[in-house]
Amino acid sequence: MIGGVSLPALPAQPVRDPYHVYLDSLTSPESRRTMRGCLDRIARILTGDPAASGAGLPWHRLRYEHTVRIRTILTEQGWSAAYVNKHLVALRRVLKEAWRLGLLAAEDYARATDLAPVRQARLPAGHHIPPEVVGAALAACEESPAGVRDAALIAVLYSTGCRRSEIAGLRLADYDPAARSLRVRGKRDKERLVYLTAEAVGLVERWLAVRGEHPGPLFGPFTKAGTLRPRPLSGQGIADILTRRLGQAGAPRRTAHDFRRTFIGELLDAGVDLATAQALVGHSSPATTARYDRRPEKRRREAVDRLRLPAPRPLA
Repeated sequence: MIGGVSLPALPAQPVRDPYHVYLDSLTSPESRRTMRGCLDRIARILTGDPAASGAGLPWHRLRYEHTVRIRTILTEQGWSAAYVNKHLVALRRVLKEAWRLGLLAAEDYARATDLAPVRQARLPAGHHIPPEVVGAALAACEESPAGVRDAALIAVLYSTGCRRSEIAGLRLADYDPAARSLRVRGKRDKERLVYLTAEAVGLVERWLAVRGEHPGPLFGPFTKAGTLRPRPLSGQGIADILTRRLGQAGAPRRTAHDFRRTFIGELLDAGVDLATAQALVGHSSPATTARYDRRPEKRRREAVDRLRLPAPRPLA
């Protein structure tokens, strides 16, 4: 007891595994899942065991020659620079926890993590989603409770550009119909307000009439019997809904992040300044938001459209 406050029961042996300590430091379940996958893939590289996990691995024994080799092997997988760099972030962070736990000397930690990021120049990833595809997906949502939910979910994705993990984390209390806003918790638990179009509000209100006004997740899964579960949709559940509705609409597969790309691109095309777009989507850097700008590409295409290929005609 400290200052009259009872402390919770603590384990007899505190966890000293940098793997678990690092994952516990992440606030988002989606981040924990992603970084666990990165560390487990690195563990499989280190051990040669295709079923290996990073748990219990002696991360504190890694030195600079090992981490450089890991970087080389990751690069040779043919993955994108962003994907390789995500693994390097996980590697640096787990080594930092080893240092914090007193398992790794400061000098060894500094040397082992002195890795240059992988550089690559690639065309922008992902796809733009035309309005007619969104309309077709909405039309594919039948008048069942699940269909009403899915239409509201698609409308929120399209008019806010939220990440799927952010949509999964929404609760009824986050919705303000008067302000047409949603309070979103993004990466590193940062809160921001996003706003719905009038049409999206209408679809959300239709969903709330089905869902009810009880506290809890804004979007939840249904049982096979058609009963709404009192838990949030997962990020994968949202991805599955998009795949199903777009497939029913006869449209190509698109991801939740494609909705995010489309939202940012359309904001910039509409003349919204970069700082406002950055704030709406919760990016920490305007440079990240700027990568979604497709206007230079459109201008180059329009410039080529001014040319005309001469008609075939033999020389006199």
